[in-house]
Amino acid sequence: MSALSLRGITKAFGGNQILNGVSLDVGAGEFIALVGPSGCGKSTLLRVLAGLDHADRGEISIGGKDMSGVAAADRNIAMVFQSYALYPHLTAAQNIAVPLAMRLMSRIQRLPFLGSLMPGQRATRAAIARDVREMAISLKIDHLLDRKPGQMSGGQRQRVALARAMVRRPSIFLMDEPLSNLDANLRVHARGEIVDLHRRAGVPTLYVTHDQAEALSMADRVAVMLGGRLLQIASPEVIYDDPAHIEVARFIGQPRINVLPAFAEGGVILCGGLRLTLENAPGGKMPVTLAIRPEFVFLSRNRHDGLAARIERVEFLGSEVILYCRLEAIGETIIAKVQPSEAAGLAAGDAVGLRLSPGRTLIFAEDGSRLAGFVASGDAGLSSADAGLSSADAGLSSAGADAQRERAHG
Repeated sequence: MSALSLRGITKAFGGNQILNGVSLDVGAGEFIALVGPSGCGKSTLLRVLAGLDHADRGEISIGGKDMSGVAAADRNIAMVFQSYALYPHLTAAQNIAVPLAMRLMSRIQRLPFLGSLMPGQRATRAAIARDVREMAISLKIDHLLDRKPGQMSGGQRQRVALARAMVRRPSIFLMDEPLSNLDANLRVHARGEIVDLHRRAGVPTLYVTHDQAEALSMADRVAVMLGGRLLQIASPEVIYDDPAHIEVARFIGQPRINVLPAFAEGGVILCGGLRLTLENAPGGKMPVTLAIRPEFVFLSRNRHDGLAARIERVEFLGSEVILYCRLEAIGETIIAKVQPSEAAGLAAGDAVGLRLSPGRTLIFAEDGSRLAGFVASGDAGLSSADAGLSSADAGLSSAGADAQRERAHG
């Protein structure tokens, strides 16, 4: 049984459809990253799940229990917001203690003076203080307990917000872009902290982000959301290497995937000088899209070796070089990711040849869905035999494929 189950969740605001039949299952202890561009409905889905907004249609169950009509306070869900939402007048210890005080103490017991006269109030406050300190120690913020948010850095406030969410030991943990306010270096460090915290707590987590690097590096599974729909839910490796829809392929990956217009006719895909055959191709003539990751585009100094192209721009990124090249046959730009030694001395305006790895070339139908089962022909720019590459890996040796994959996810 899933720890969390969403079925057909729909939500509209003022006639604008924000969520359109979203269904999702989260297993016990699973970390799922919900990724997509701004405005695709990610944060709305979290608010519906937390009970802060109500779905127009659909069902939510947690641990097999239907959450229809259950108030947000009774769902045992912890949520970390983008802004952290810390009380500026309270210390870190007091901020962390808020959910425990709300759950374990009555309204009268929480009063500053009268509450101390109530039976059991002191013992409850002592127990809360112990839980707060234990959580603070686990997140290495026990030295910050007496500070207020204005006296802390962004990373410290982020950890206080995490401690406040986790101290109540929730059944579900929701995070809405919790790292977006941190600088780049601190974000990388915070990713590891959140993953370690999740592993220790074992709480099912739904993590919303628009940063694909966060999604791919942190999650057990990635759910790609566009236009209020979940287009694909799979492991980070499958999302990157085997996208089920052209929009998933376009959104995931830096630099972006190469997308080239092509035609399918009689089982053959034609794209400029490229020629592919499909084993189970649909009949008739129809437009398709050819897509390939930049790390599977290979460079030659000889413009006649593969597809003739001319370099438009060179981006040196230290461990790799990004080349933007214009294909002469069709006038489209294609991106290649290469090692600095391969690009040494190249500049804008230079003529080069490009070859594509046949086994890494993806074909999508006009509606954006994948066309699977294609094999490469021996035509220009695609022949593994002419390129001197191992046919067993369709254009890559196994060692080379592993290296390219590391570069892709790095």
